[in-house]
Amino acid sequence: MGILLKNILAVLPEGEKDVIRETDIYIEGDVITGIGTKPEGFLTDKVIEGKDRLVIPGLINCHTHSYMSFMRNVADDLSFMDWLFGTIDPIEQQMTDEDTYWGACLAIIEMMKSGTTCFNDMQMNIHQTTRAVKESGMRAVICRGLIGSGDNEAGQIRLKQAYEEKDAAKDCDRLTFMLGPHAPYTCDDAFMRIVSEEAKKNHMGIHVHLSESESEIEQIKEKYGCSPIEMADKNGLFDVPAIAAHCVQITESDMDILKAKNVNVVTNPASNMKLGNGFAPVPAMLEKGINVCLGTDGAASNNSLNLFHELSLLTLIHKGVKKTPQCVSAAEGFRIATINGAKALGLSEVTGSLEIGKKADMAILNLNTPSLTPRNNLIAGLSYSANGSEVETVIIDGKVTMENRKVLTLDEELVYKKVNEIIIRMGLDKKEY
Repeated sequence: MGILLKNILAVLPEGEKDVIRETDIYIEGDVITGIGTKPEGFLTDKVIEGKDRLVIPGLINCHTHSYMSFMRNVADDLSFMDWLFGTIDPIEQQMTDEDTYWGACLAIIEMMKSGTTCFNDMQMNIHQTTRAVKESGMRAVICRGLIGSGDNEAGQIRLKQAYEEKDAAKDCDRLTFMLGPHAPYTCDDAFMRIVSEEAKKNHMGIHVHLSESESEIEQIKEKYGCSPIEMADKNGLFDVPAIAAHCVQITESDMDILKAKNVNVVTNPASNMKLGNGFAPVPAMLEKGINVCLGTDGAASNNSLNLFHELSLLTLIHKGVKKTPQCVSAAEGFRIATINGAKALGLSEVTGSLEIGKKADMAILNLNTPSLTPRNNLIAGLSYSANGSEVETVIIDGKVTMENRKVLTLDEELVYKKVNEIIIRMGLDKKEY
């Protein structure tokens, strides 16, 4: 199918920065084949008029747990360990496969409606998130969360499930996979070594939570005599392409390790603030040349999967913490939410920017909105004033998945109905209103 975006303002890469200019964009099949100049032989099947519209590369959510969307607003105002082990873990133990599927569908709808076209997910019930991704048209990187001690049976079962899910999704090129050792407090050093060897053997990346809270730092220091990042490094997790989520409580030497091992760091500002874990030293990491990308974490801790909200926080909080208005600029923040995320996921040749030859993953925003008026600096507008409601149309892999804010690939009303049934069955409907 040939799609023409006609006379549209577009965020386009120019060297190490992004620029906005009016142009035509041509999509053939799943790929961008022309920007500005019509490709030879292009046949137009659909025209999207660009008047009063801005097209951006789809946002990339580099750390989330999509199944958790039905846990939104059920575990609030708790310390991290009470939140995780006192509330969330018992809910997860009740989850069925269908619960995971409907939770993932809800998450995808929320992400799509706020301009996200690719997400990096750590989940528990195999085949369900991948099912939702296939049906929705989303792009995703999936890992089965791994918890284990040495070569115990439980850890081995989870590893087997990770491979089973990967093999079952070979028919969908929008899905790629990593191994996901959950965290240093749920994976001991021996199990980390097993996972790192498996990742090397199977040419897979690793997605792990690291240095999220002070209690984690204390626990790992007491048990292993080092920081979580040092522990992960000693046990080989950084010997393959790695994504470390959070990295809030880290030292200068931790950052040196992350830089030396080319570890990608996902910052999750809302979740880190809500759980009282603090602020990741993003400006310092950027100064060191660490690739920083952006995530929401799950809706159980955020409670939103809106990456525009996260982008706004990213570009504001560090100015306040550092008392320096110049750190994490609007332009830097937008790149963190797009091309940096693609690099972290090993997808920079596929997505993350609007370029000829890349997959057609993009969001079209309506500029006739209060938040983006006046149009004097739209990069600043994307980072500071946009809220996601401006997203009108989404194209992923060359297919229109949302148009005029209507998701075309999933039945929204059915998803809302099923999620509400889940929380009633689990007794999570507090009805505090």
